[in-house]
Amino acid sequence: MAKKKLIKGLWSKSELSLLKKLFPSNPTAKIAAKLKRPTDAVKKKASRMGLRKSKKYMKSLGRS
Repeated sequence: MAKKKLIKGLWSKSELSLLKKLFPSNPTAKIAAKLKRPTDAVKKKASRMGLRKSKKYMKSLGRS
C-alpha cells in the first residue's frame, strides 16, 4: 500500500486560514487529513499560533 504524499515545510496562507477556522471545533486528525499533513504537525502549528479547541467542542467530548 502506497503512503500518502505529505507536504513538508511551509504553510500557505490558505492552509493557515483553514486551520484557524477549523481548529476550534473539529477533530485535529480530520483537519490534518484535509490539509494532507501529519496530525502532529497540525497540533504543533495550532499551538504555535495560539489556537485552542472551543469550550463547546471540549464539552462535546466529555471534557470541561
